[in-house]
Amino acid sequence: MLTDLTALGAILLIAGITFTSRLAGAFLMSRIETSPKVTAFLDALSISVVAALVASIVAQNGPREAGAVIVAALVVLASQSPVWAMVAGMVCAAAWTFVTGT
Repeated sequence: MLTDLTALGAILLIAGITFTSRLAGAFLMSRIETSPKVTAFLDALSISVVAALVASIVAQNGPREAGAVIVAALVVLASQSPVWAMVAGMVCAAAWTFVTGT
């Protein structure tokens, strides 16, 4: 039977492992010389993680989120500014909620 103490222990263990791996990754990357290929790979990996997160959100939710992503994508293509794209996406989602009530 799972007790509150066992659950708390598991959460603390995973939090400790996550924290340690984050520190170890930063420490190792500061000590290792990266080639242009490795740098390009890490840059592409960051983009693919963001794309996977956005795709998951759109797939799990409805047209409001899809519309906000489309608006944000168009704004970033037009302005080359990720800040304005985020603002436009949030405004789109907020306007959708205001107009439809959902």
